[in-house]
Amino acid sequence: MRTSAVAISRREAGVCTNQTDFLAVEEPLTIRVNGEVLSITMRTPGEDEELALGFLYGEGVIQRLTDTLQQQGGDIKLIPGIALPPTLRRFPTHAACGVCGRSILPQADEPPAHKGSPLFSQALLLSLNALVRAQQETFETTGGLHAAALFDTKGTLLCLREDIGRHNAVDKVIGWALQKGLLPLSEQLLFLSGRVSYELVQKAARAGIPALVAVGAPSSLAVAMCQEADITLVGFLRGDRFNLYAGEWRLV
Repeated sequence: MRTSAVAISRREAGVCTNQTDFLAVEEPLTIRVNGEVLSITMRTPGEDEELALGFLYGEGVIQRLTDTLQQQGGDIKLIPGIALPPTLRRFPTHAACGVCGRSILPQADEPPAHKGSPLFSQALLLSLNALVRAQQETFETTGGLHAAALFDTKGTLLCLREDIGRHNAVDKVIGWALQKGLLPLSEQLLFLSGRVSYELVQKAARAGIPALVAVGAPSSLAVAMCQEADITLVGFLRGDRFNLYAGEWRLV
């Protein structure tokens, strides 16, 4: 269940009315590998296997779907011989945290981005916001979810996932791509409905994504990482305008 109904009192222009509001559900998901608890993340229920797989791929635990023997919700069983990296977080996280619990922060070139050579048109970028909003069913009901969406160079929507945590939405998209055998995503772009922080750039770089397009603002470290990894970064995509921070050569 992605939404929850709650009785509210709405005040408008001095008038009070009793109404029903719909909220985005936030519940914990425990991610276990071979029975060991690695993380407890607050997420919107749905696509839990994608989220767990995307998280493990982003952390460098797995490289391909065949590294796993079994996936059930947040429980993942790995093939023998795969060791958990020492930097892997093993602490509870909340919906806004993408790297909580790390002892060492990831670097932009660990692993290096797959630079690729796809070209994206300005017209395509300007169309993305409307395309995503038209598919955000739970957001339309609650107004409380982030979205991550994967597009090809022609503007075809390949995958869209919503979650109360922006990093969870990205993990779900990458987990979906892992299940489909599509990684690295060197010919696609990733649309984000909010801001861009460096942990989202790190996830995109690991997945080989060459372009990030966001409605919100990027952080200074996100910009620096995109410049270093040659990832095209677009921010403040609103109406007929956007800011281009890195990788201008991919825009035609």
